[in-house]
Amino acid sequence: MNEILNQFLFPALALFLTGLIGAMFKRNLIGIFMCIELMLCGAMLAFVAFSSVYNNMDGGVFAFFIMTIAAAEVAVGLAIITRLHRVVGTVSTREMNDLGD
Repeated sequence: MNEILNQFLFPALALFLTGLIGAMFKRNLIGIFMCIELMLCGAMLAFVAFSSVYNNMDGGVFAFFIMTIAAAEVAVGLAIITRLHRVVGTVSTREMNDLGD
């Protein structure tokens, strides 16, 4: 039981932390969205690992919902990024400090 958790939780943690650090320090909106996807993949891997260890399907169900949320986030996020690129002319967060105006 602990072997499976040790085998899958470290990569899940690595994926999640890579996404978190990338989302905090990236300046490009597309890179930020990719890092958020990495975070979701890390959480999904952890859910599936715990589901496998405890012989319960709840982790698989949560993984399915995470995939659904990730697909919706990509569709809406890329539409927003495309619209911002048309209006502002860049996808860098440094030039987008007046979104409320």
